[in-house]
Amino acid sequence: MIAENVYLDSSALRHLYVHGSRSAAMSAWRFRHPDALPLTRFSRAEIFNAILGAAFRGDLTEEFAQRSLAAFETDFDSGGLRLVDLPWRAALDRTAELSRTHTAKLGTRALDVLHVASALELGARTLVTYDTRRAALAQAVGLKTLAP
Repeated sequence: MIAENVYLDSSALRHLYVHGSRSAAMSAWRFRHPDALPLTRFSRAEIFNAILGAAFRGDLTEEFAQRSLAAFETDFDSGGLRLVDLPWRAALDRTAELSRTHTAKLGTRALDVLHVASALELGARTLVTYDTRRAALAQAVGLKTLAP
């Protein structure tokens, strides 16, 4: 699987930085796919929020949250992750189009649709996600899905 063809959403990526039941599987998948993974600024913001939200809820200590944030930033510095520019106008237009076509059948939330639209706009072929609604929408529009 070529990293350029993969869109890794926050429901999957967060398991590399906030430990949970899926962290071991996600880490193993990441080990097998060491290429730089493209990440939008929106997904980057979601990971910051996921880590700090976990600290707020008491799932992480403040110290561990800071170490997780540092590890996330290190992954950019080392080339494991790289920011990609998303054509926002096109992505939001596609989000509206996909919502109109699929939300009544699949019950997708706006952010689910935005992630799938982002994957399409970036030319991804595979959506890596643990979110069932995102996966259903991705499959409906011809993307492969993967939940490591």
